[in-house]
Amino acid sequence: MLALGLLAGATPLAGAAAQQPQAATGSIRGKVEVRHAASHYEGRPLVAELGMPADHESADRRRAVVYLETVPQPAFDSPSPGRAVLDQRNESFVPSVLAITVGSTVDFPNSDRVYHNVFSLSKTRRFDLGRYPHGQSRSVMFDRPGVVRVFCEIHSHMSAYILVFAHRFFAVTDAEGRYRIDGIPPGAYTLALWSEGSVRERRELRVEAGAVLEQDLVAE
Repeated sequence: MLALGLLAGATPLAGAAAQQPQAATGSIRGKVEVRHAASHYEGRPLVAELGMPADHESADRRRAVVYLETVPQPAFDSPSPGRAVLDQRNESFVPSVLAITVGSTVDFPNSDRVYHNVFSLSKTRRFDLGRYPHGQSRSVMFDRPGVVRVFCEIHSHMSAYILVFAHRFFAVTDAEGRYRIDGIPPGAYTLALWSEGSVRERRELRVEAGAVLEQDLVAE
């Protein structure tokens, strides 16, 4: 599990790393290879009986988060809060990994034909949304940086991670494992790769103004 102090890097929300770099800043981009086995959960018979796909979206669990562990102090000043969605679909949380900035709100819609009960016992943000049916949604605002593990009280195989950052220098990998972090002030940084509950790789690097630094990473 990540220490709270490490969650200081970020780009807006899950796909928000695609900002255009400014002339006085640099960028980091690359591809992440996830080599460790991603979690897989067996479907329950009830899912098939309701006419929904029985294969849970385990491929989504191979997504990773790349972020800067240390950033200039101004980067911590009033990070822009946003709004994100953590759907409940096919008895899975989609996406299984979500990255947001402090102050952001996450909506938890229920797209299944069964009841769900989203909750977390994490110190960063403890909550219990209670049971609610298909078509309804409930929301939580996250006001502290850290890692939040999310579960469903009804379906024990459902889980997801929400990473809350105090700054915007982070990116969630896409389906092909690609990421990009833009608008980084020139300087020396530690780039971290987080996957399935822990930091899998750290790399020291230097970002130059107007340059794009290529960094491919591996999650063992």
